[in-house]
Amino acid sequence: MAQGSTGAGARDARWLLTTEAVRERAAGLLARCLDGGLDHFAVDPDRLGPCADAVVETIRDAYPDLDIPYHSRWRHFAVDGFERWGSLVHAAPWDDVAARARAAFDLVIVSVLIDAGAGPTWRYEEGRTGETYARSEGLAVASFDLFVSGLFSEVPEDPFRVDARALASLTEADLAQGFQVSPTNPLVGLAGRTALLNRLGQVVAADPDGFGPQARPGGLYDRLAGQAQDGALPASAILAALLTHLGPIWPGRITLDGVDLGDTWRHPRAGGEGETAGLVPFHKLSQWLAYSLLEPLEEAGLTVTGLDALTGLPEYRNGGLFLDTGVLALKRPEEAGRPHAVGSELVVEWRALTVALLDRLAPLVRERLGIRDPAALPLAKVLEGGTWATGRRLAKGLRPDGTPPLTIESDGTVF
Repeated sequence: MAQGSTGAGARDARWLLTTEAVRERAAGLLARCLDGGLDHFAVDPDRLGPCADAVVETIRDAYPDLDIPYHSRWRHFAVDGFERWGSLVHAAPWDDVAARARAAFDLVIVSVLIDAGAGPTWRYEEGRTGETYARSEGLAVASFDLFVSGLFSEVPEDPFRVDARALASLTEADLAQGFQVSPTNPLVGLAGRTALLNRLGQVVAADPDGFGPQARPGGLYDRLAGQAQDGALPASAILAALLTHLGPIWPGRITLDGVDLGDTWRHPRAGGEGETAGLVPFHKLSQWLAYSLLEPLEEAGLTVTGLDALTGLPEYRNGGLFLDTGVLALKRPEEAGRPHAVGSELVVEWRALTVALLDRLAPLVRERLGIRDPAALPLAKVLEGGTWATGRRLAKGLRPDGTPPLTIESDGTVF
């Protein structure tokens, strides 16, 4: 975040970097949709019950004891039941919990930032198992392999780390080789992913306050651990740190009073006043990263509080869930037949409605599971158990290749 900005514009910008802003603008667009006031989508609230039933079916099948983990990148590192990180922990020479936490932050920050949609045809073959993975699981396993290989390290005797200089010098060819990209195995947004990691390296190197003297993304662990009070850290503080210190990595989008607003877009019916009017924040990758930092922090002995301050994630599995269950419907069905830019009015509507509807869906899921205390099944677990998995399950049943109901033109940094 820009330093020294204290005026109204800076205050507006800081508000847009909060989940309160995400929820307020999303709820406002849902209210307009319920009144028939959006151009692209209609909503049927009566379909939320059947949607919740579908989510509960998925949860009971996958987690009959309701012992649901957080929705995070760590689930993908353990695809097919192989605990890749756990195996590395046993072999790595970390001498204390803080060193392990820094390495976990290193890995998961890089992996999440390149976890935009891979496209329908890309595949990754894992050398250690011979298994082939696609989409998020493929990107996770590939990024894990790159981490273990030492590609991101500047210290040959310490390969299991990520250094700013290594990220800043990473080339598209490096990433293409690591992700097994070829003319017959294309990866959507390869250039965008490379540029994002390059910018991450530059930002980490220029921000010792956020990332420490070693200039590692994992230095953010020390920053967050230092904010804990009596061993407790609010989830909102995790997101605030990510948005503050990683804000400059996002490519050429909206800025306000010198502050990069990241995953924030315009919509003519978003409401608001002053310089925030018409702006709709999401911070999807940053929130996905916040969810993915919960486990390293807890494993280091910290307690993360206020999990439901974070919002649901506005991506195509959660958004697809609402379309495929009939909660949402396109006013012009033919719009499903063509791709849409990520900043288009249609996509901004879809993402905002997804955030607002997830907040309405979570209590229905808890009610059907007989869970009265929201803290017993926070949104982070509803997503995992949950909405994301049900969105994928329904997509596979409705479309042979399991693609989402809408096609998004991704640059590799949002979806």
